[in-house]
Amino acid sequence: MTNKQRQAPGSIIEVNEPGNRAPSNDVVNDQGQEVGAMKVLIACEESQRVCTAFREAGHEAYSCDIEFCSGGHPEWHIWADVLPLLNGNCKFRTCNGVQHSVSRWDMIIAFPPCTFLTRAGACNLYKNSELDEERLQRGYEAANFFLKIWNADCDCIAIENPVPMKRFGLPEPTQAFQPYYCGDPVSKLTYFWLKGLPFLCPTNVVEPIWTFANYPPFKNSFGKYRQKNRSKTFEGIAKAMALSWGCKD
Repeated sequence: MTNKQRQAPGSIIEVNEPGNRAPSNDVVNDQGQEVGAMKVLIACEESQRVCTAFREAGHEAYSCDIEFCSGGHPEWHIWADVLPLLNGNCKFRTCNGVQHSVSRWDMIIAFPPCTFLTRAGACNLYKNSELDEERLQRGYEAANFFLKIWNADCDCIAIENPVPMKRFGLPEPTQAFQPYYCGDPVSKLTYFWLKGLPFLCPTNVVEPIWTFANYPPFKNSFGKYRQKNRSKTFEGIAKAMALSWGCKD
């Protein structure tokens, strides 16, 4: 998800008060059809790689982002700010115009923006040896967004991010992970914060031959680094999530 907010009008139709929660936890569309085994919200995802993996596993997954989806499935994408959806009990419209409602999410998987949180960017907090107050404030705003996801009314939550700066007071991550644990030969260390979920299981450990700095898909046709390309979940990790966390009872 990028930091520039762009939202489709009317994507979120209604958010009810917690005390008015519908008794059913079934996702239904506006034709009254019950769909899916688990109701999974993939927050801050425009690539739809994780959403697609869960769909292929038979679940009713929705990607949600302030950017339009690039994964080719607008019928699964909520083009809106995810915050009003986190606690369920809401109605929303996917990008194909179909209305849906959900009482409570069975799982939330999130990829919140890390630009102002990551420890790798700590050096950017200072300009000419002086603290950049604007950047610091944006870091606190990003941390608040992270915590709203972490504290959502959902029993199973996974958040992926690089290790953050300690000054923002985020909880310690649960698990470190690499793309080359799941068949993508790239070294790009990331972390998971897990609540109500087991560790993500490696599926195909290979020898890394690339780093995040020289991996060709992270660059555009002119050879320049693309942050948006780097933020997309590796397909191997996406499929591992569906395997580890999407098994039906």
